[in-house]
Amino acid sequence: METINYAAIVEKVRQIAANAGAYIKTESEKFKQSDIELKGEHNYVTYVDKNAETLIVEQLTPLVPGAGFITEEDTAGHQNEYFKWIIDPLDGTTNFIHGIPVYCVSIALMEGDEIVVGVVYEINLDECFYAWKGGEARLNDKRIRVSRNTDFNSALLATGFPYQDYGHLTTYLRVFEHLMKHTAGIRRLGSAAADLAYVACGRFEGFYEYGLNAWDVAAGAFIVEMAGGVVSGFTGEANYLFGRELLAGNTSGHAGMLKVIRQYFGENKS
Repeated sequence: METINYAAIVEKVRQIAANAGAYIKTESEKFKQSDIELKGEHNYVTYVDKNAETLIVEQLTPLVPGAGFITEEDTAGHQNEYFKWIIDPLDGTTNFIHGIPVYCVSIALMEGDEIVVGVVYEINLDECFYAWKGGEARLNDKRIRVSRNTDFNSALLATGFPYQDYGHLTTYLRVFEHLMKHTAGIRRLGSAAADLAYVACGRFEGFYEYGLNAWDVAAGAFIVEMAGGVVSGFTGEANYLFGRELLAGNTSGHAGMLKVIRQYFGENKS
C-alpha cells in the first residue's frame, strides 16, 4: 500500500471544502422554499446539498485513486475500499433553508478503520478547522487546542436533538435537565460538525448527541482528538464512528458528560 502525505492531502481538501462553501454561499442568496425536498420525517435536502456533494466527490477522486465514498446524499458509493472519503456536503441543511448562518462542509479520509484527515469548513464565518494524522489541529493556519477549563460546573456544552429517532427522548431530556442545572449552559447550533469544531478550538467544553451518522461526525471528532480532546460513544467506547451516539470534549468535559449519561441511560433506555 502506497504511503500518502496526509499534510499535503489536507491542504488540497481545504481548498475543495472552500470551493464547495463558495458554491453553497452563492446559492444561499437565490435559494427558494420550493427547492426543498423531503427525504424522511423532518429530514430535508436541496439541490444545493446534492450539487455540492457532486462537486466534492469529483474534486476528491484524483487525490487518492481508488478510494471509496461514504456520503450523505449517496452520490457515490464504496465497496470496502481501504481508503474511504466520508462527506457531508452541507451539515446544517435546516439552518441553510431558514437562513440561519451556521452550516458546514465536512470531509474526512478514512484509512482502514482509522480517520487520518479531517476538514470542517464553517461557510459563513470563513473558518476552516482541520487536522491530519501525525500533525496537529488548526483553525485557519493557527494551531488550536481544546479548552483548559477543568471545572465542569462552569463548562459550556453543546448538543443536538434527534429529528427521527425518538426512542431515547425521555431519557435524553432528563440528561438535558441535569446538565442545564449543573453547567454554565447548553447551546444547540444545528450542525454537529460546527459543534465539534467549536469543542476542538475551546469554545465549548463538550458536545453530546445521539441519532448521528458517520458523515456528521467523522471530520469533527478527529479534529477534537487531534486538538487534545476525548471522543467516545455514550458508554465510553472508542469505536464511536458508526455507533450513532457521541460524546466529545476536553478531559473534564467528557468525563462529566459521560458520568451523567451513564447515570440516566443506565437506569432507563427509553
